[in-house]
Amino acid sequence: MVVTTKYDRQDAIERATDLFWEKGFHATSMRNIQQAIDMRPGSIYASFGSKDGLFKETLQYYAHNTQERIQAYVEAAESPLKGLKLFIQDSVIGCQESTPSGMCMLVKTVSELTQDNADLLAEAKLLIREIEATFAEVLVQAQACGELDQAGVPERMARYLQVHLMGLRAYVRANDGDDQISELIDDMFENLG
Repeated sequence: MVVTTKYDRQDAIERATDLFWEKGFHATSMRNIQQAIDMRPGSIYASFGSKDGLFKETLQYYAHNTQERIQAYVEAAESPLKGLKLFIQDSVIGCQESTPSGMCMLVKTVSELTQDNADLLAEAKLLIREIEATFAEVLVQAQACGELDQAGVPERMARYLQVHLMGLRAYVRANDGDDQISELIDDMFENLG
């Protein structure tokens, strides 16, 4: 009788995402991956092709999950802009204890990788732009319902939000005090447009 181990691919990707998000690409060893997702090296290679292949899937999962969170906040809020603000507040303040790293996984990846990992670096940059495009879509909705001036360029405002979100996540790691962070988020939205 042959015993086969059944694995849940999505669960493996989620566990690997948390691992890579916490440790980064280079500091994560194959042994770390094996322990985190409870798979042998041969099974990892058969399922994902390589450490790089698994990492790429974790980046895509992280980005997709982020976009889904943005949409969920927007749909649950009174208005698109309020939903986007709630997403940013949660991403900067609300997730401090519950995420593997206070930094965005994609930004952490772009900061870590060099041209030695050009494909993964390009993928992370592409996914950052996709999240920025999701911000722009929400800002178009905010313009349509009169929350923002029609003269503002959604893509430019989305870049503004993305830059500030990246900075706030780094700032919160270096400073204590959620009140200060909330004030900075308020300022960010007051100066939008």
